Amino acid sequence: MSTTAPDGVASTSRTTFSRSTRIARHIDADAATVWRLLTTAAGWPRWNSTVVSLDGQIAPGSRIKLVSTLAPSRTFRLKVKEFEPNARLTFGDAMSTHTYSLSGDAGGTRVEVVERIGGPLYPFVARMIPPFDENFEQFTADLKRAAEAAASYGR
Repeated sequence: MSTTAPDGVASTSRTTFSRSTRIARHIDADAATVWRLLTTAAGWPRWNSTVVSLDGQIAPGSRIKLVSTLAPSRTFRLKVKEFEPNARLTFGDAMSTHTYSLSGDAGGTRVEVVERIGGPLYPFVARMIPPFDENFEQFTADLKRAAEAAASYGR
């Protein structure tokens, strides 16, 4: 993502065989607070208006079931692929990878979210996959609100 992209604004790039959507947002909370929200599956539907449900445990190598507001009739079965506490979380399936990266940022945390969808079958299904930009913007706004509220409560 370009360093000049506005905070909290998603962008999507495409090739013949893939699509990537990225967003970064500053959150006035420490990485541990953000991490707790991202790794507590049962809490996602409470703070995240883009998720209908998230079942399972978010832990190294585990499997989770996600239902998104973008496709509420479909359950995504995802595997946790990377799990670096307070730094990086990745989950996905055969065609997609969704990564959350956390880093220190002016007394808070910079959260970058990247979703890459692709592979040899991508050109055949690309038009059936909805755009993610607005969803990512809402997700990171929800995460910011929840993390900042949790950080204020803990002060």
